[in-house]
Amino acid sequence: MRAAKSDANQPEIVEALRKAGATVTSLHRVGMGCPDLMVGYRGVNHLIEVKDGSKPPSARKLTPPQVIWHDRWAGSAVVVTSIEGALAAIGIGPHASVKIPLIGEIS
Repeated sequence: MRAAKSDANQPEIVEALRKAGATVTSLHRVGMGCPDLMVGYRGVNHLIEVKDGSKPPSARKLTPPQVIWHDRWAGSAVVVTSIEGALAAIGIGPHASVKIPLIGEIS
C-alpha cells in the first residue's frame, strides 16, 4: 500500500480555511477513500476532498476507493478545486448559497 499524498493546492486551501476562522484536520493519510479534510466552522463539520484545479479534468477524478467511500457515506462530503470552492463549501463567499452536491466539484 502506497502512502497517501495530498494535492499541491491543499496547503493553500487549509491556510485560507484557517484564516477564515475554521478549524482543519487533515485526513488524507487515512486512505481508503476518506476525504482529505475535516473542517469545523460555526458549529458544523464539513468533509472536503481536495483536487488540484490546475490539472486537467481527467486528473481530478475521484479514485476508485474515493468513489466507493462517497457512495457509501451517509453524510455529506464535497470535492473542491480551489480556495473559493473550499470557502463556499463551508458557507463563505459568492457561491455559498449554491446547493452543494454530494459528489460535485466546486471551483
